Amino acid sequence: MLRPVRRPKLAQRRSEEERAELEGRLRYNFARRELLDVALTHPSAAVGADAHYERLEFLGDAVLDLAIADLLMRRFPEAKEGVLSKERASIVNGRTLAAKAQDIGVGRALKLGKGEEKSGGRDKVSILAASFEAVIGAIYTDGGLAPAQRAIEELFVGDIGGPSTERDYKTELQEIAYRRFRTQPVYELIGSRGPDHAKMFTTRIRISGRELGVGEGGSKKQSEQAAARAALDQMESDKRGRH
Repeated sequence: MLRPVRRPKLAQRRSEEERAELEGRLRYNFARRELLDVALTHPSAAVGADAHYERLEFLGDAVLDLAIADLLMRRFPEAKEGVLSKERASIVNGRTLAAKAQDIGVGRALKLGKGEEKSGGRDKVSILAASFEAVIGAIYTDGGLAPAQRAIEELFVGDIGGPSTERDYKTELQEIAYRRFRTQPVYELIGSRGPDHAKMFTTRIRISGRELGVGEGGSKKQSEQAAARAALDQMESDKRGRH
């Protein structure tokens, strides 16, 4: 005979285990555990005046920017502002944050409303990135800047000057375009400028007839990569706007 009264207890125990696992991967134990609960609560799961992660997301975004900027300044003491800004942008973006969230178990620990759960919310880049920022905001609120900065550095130190600057944006976009639209991106060279030894190329990209990005580079391949990256950023921005 089924005994549904046990399900809430089982779900609560599983939720507590997932949160404990998350704390372990962050190497941080919350003094105020309710902050972590809020950071893992999507707006769709909040009832009435219940708190959800958006305020902590706002705070975590600022803390993350500061921590990564500080890490880059220390790693590259001679680098100019433009180089540092470009490197930070390549690290602090929705896709990277979503991947970090999955790595530490945020997706499994999220509290979602029924509709969001059914639509695959645990795997949505926008939700994962937002909840990751909220977790960082929760650490900052609970323990201050030092533990938040330490957690960020441990999670991102391998990305500084590493794989994040060498990603194949064209392949990423091709996979996403096929999965979402069952079509492939179309690249169009729309211009070039400069002398032969220092020529810059400009490429435009369309998916299903819609222009999604323009990129420049010192070769046609580089301009296509830049355009693909711009398209990925645009698609991510569109997706964020729907949540």
